[in-house]
Amino acid sequence: MSIIKVIIPAYNEQDSIQHVIKDIPDIVDEIIVVSNNSTDNTETNAKQAGATVLVEPQKGYGYACLKGMDYIADQEIKTEIVVFLDGDYSDYPEELLKIVDPIIKNDIDFVVGARVEELREKGAMTFPQIFGNWLATSLMRLFFGSTFTDLGPFRAIKYDRLLDLKMEDKTYGWTVEMQLKALRQKLSYKEIPVNYRNRIGVSKVSGTVKGAIFAGIKILSWIFKYSFK
Repeated sequence: MSIIKVIIPAYNEQDSIQHVIKDIPDIVDEIIVVSNNSTDNTETNAKQAGATVLVEPQKGYGYACLKGMDYIADQEIKTEIVVFLDGDYSDYPEELLKIVDPIIKNDIDFVVGARVEELREKGAMTFPQIFGNWLATSLMRLFFGSTFTDLGPFRAIKYDRLLDLKMEDKTYGWTVEMQLKALRQKLSYKEIPVNYRNRIGVSKVSGTVKGAIFAGIKILSWIFKYSFK
């Protein structure tokens, strides 16, 4: 059985984090919630639900993910698969089984949960998110021959392959950086359609004009950076 760790970046997700943790299948060996400078009861609620809780004071999605990776790197027992999952309960954590299945059964390196329209609750993704995903994945298809259709945050990757990517983005560009580097390194990858619902609470990225703009700029900058390397 593969050793699976889940990393959940969380900023003020006190109302949702326990739901997320509760719905994660028992196949997972450890759930790591990285509190990204939360000022509410996210950390307390996550601990009560049984998660390992880390604190990353530097605000940024990538900072939180990297904190979780640093924690895993210090462990004696080697992790084989890392799953990234948001703490807002917009994804269905129980679908982790179908996210990791291609890695376990077919030796695929990297799997992204695709938030396809027919499985998406009305209003779960904003127009900037939908347009941004379309633009980013269209450019990846143009420049790299990619078949990605989404930059979905619910994803799984072999731990060794994740280390090889040498991830560095600290904020909004984490997901697209991972996909671009996976393409560059010719990792085997697959998209799995997943259900997606309206999140609990307000999005810190798509829920604000500033967040949406900065996310868009960061995503496009990564794509053009890799397109002309």
